Amino acid sequence: MLRLYEQYSIQCEVETEGGENRGGQWQRLPSYNRSLKYATGGNYLSKIIQSKARLFTRNIRDPGAGFEYVVFANKEEKRCVCIFQAGHRLEGPPGHVHGGATATMIDTVTGSLAALLSGPVMTANLNINYRSAIPLGSTVLIETSLDSEEGRKKFISCKVTSTDGSKLHTEATALFLSINISHLLQGG
Repeated sequence: MLRLYEQYSIQCEVETEGGENRGGQWQRLPSYNRSLKYATGGNYLSKIIQSKARLFTRNIRDPGAGFEYVVFANKEEKRCVCIFQAGHRLEGPPGHVHGGATATMIDTVTGSLAALLSGPVMTANLNINYRSAIPLGSTVLIETSLDSEEGRKKFISCKVTSTDGSKLHTEATALFLSINISHLLQGG
C-alpha cells in the first residue's frame, strides 16, 4: 500500500519553498471525517448535527479496522485512483470483504470524481458486477474515469483490481447528478 501511495504522491502537484506550484497532474484528495462543514449550504444545519455527522466510510474509528484508503485525482484526464485496504470489520464471506463495503468504496470514488468535475453531486444509479471476492487485508486499486456528460449528468465507469492489475474483482458504472446542496439541506 505504501509503495502505491508513494507512486501517486510523486506525481502530485507540490508547492515549492518560493510558493510556486510544481509537478504533476495528480492531486491527493483530502480525507474528511465529515463533509457538511465543507459543503456550500452546510451552515443551514445546527451545530449539533454538524458535530455528530461523519462520513460513512469514516465511522469505524479503530485504525486499520474499516475503510483504509486514499484517493488521487487527475482532473485533466478525468480519472481517480483509490488505494483501498479493507479492515476486519468489513468482513462478508469468511475472510473476504463484504460486497456492500466494496459498493460503498465504488460509490465514494466515482462520486469523488463526479464532484471534482462538477461540484456537489448525488448518486442516481450504481450498477456493480462482482467478479471475484477481495481477501480481507489485501490492497486493491479502484480506478474510475468519466465516460460522458449530458447536462447535469456524469456517467462514470469503475474497476476494482489487484494492485498489479492481474485480477479483476469488480466492474461498475455510475450515474451522478449535479445538485444544489443548499436546496437539499433546506429540505426543499
